[in-house]
Amino acid sequence: MNAKQRTVGAVRRLAVGAALLLAVTFTASAQVQTQTTVAPAGAPTKTVTVERGTIVDVDGNNVVVKRDDGELLHFNNVPDSTTVTVNGQQLNVHQLQPGMVVERQTITTTTPKVITTIKTVTGTVWMIKPPNWVILRLDDGSNQQFKIPMGQKFNVGGQQVDAFGLRKGNVISAQQVTEVPETVIAREVKRTGTMPPPPPAPDPAVPILVVVMVPAPAPAATPAPAEAAPTSLPKTGSDFPLIGLLGALSITLGLGLMVIRTRRA
Repeated sequence: MNAKQRTVGAVRRLAVGAALLLAVTFTASAQVQTQTTVAPAGAPTKTVTVERGTIVDVDGNNVVVKRDDGELLHFNNVPDSTTVTVNGQQLNVHQLQPGMVVERQTITTTTPKVITTIKTVTGTVWMIKPPNWVILRLDDGSNQQFKIPMGQKFNVGGQQVDAFGLRKGNVISAQQVTEVPETVIAREVKRTGTMPPPPPAPDPAVPILVVVMVPAPAPAATPAPAEAAPTSLPKTGSDFPLIGLLGALSITLGLGLMVIRTRRA
């Protein structure tokens, strides 16, 4: 065989190998049977967290709560679907009132579980390259390549063999079992509240001060001020009338004295 013939043979073998690889299906979802089970791996544990406070302000969907330790908590954009159980009634954020005492309980349940996945495949060995991969011809006539996990055993005629014990034409079945631990956490929130206490009733021993509004009396009319008497005569007055009056009185007094003396004489 000359060099040209050897080259042609090598090209043919490469073409056959390429066609075989193209015929291999790498998706095993339709041919590999998978079974998954979830089982508890221990007893669940529960923790309860209680938070309590008094509502100090409600503004639309925003609520301010004062905790028992004095810290102010601001809850903004509270959904209308969030409710508080008060006296058996479900109240939303628009029905809350300042002074209400609210309590939130958060119940956390932690459950350990194990997820077991079993994959089973059955077919005829078409090609084997131990310990890496094997190509099986499946029941539907398709070829499929599988990666061989480390330590994988195959059932061949009732005997357990590894990848190096496989031969072309062997009808084999294999199972792959994986167990993955998982922790499932579930939370439940309960919100309860009490209405603010009513105002205290008035004490009967303490008199109640009643304020009566009485209109103020109208102010009394203020009399106009009297004109002051003049302290001096007008500039047009004269002393002559007064002098005349005094003179007349003197004459009358003198005549009276003369009459008295005459009668005595």
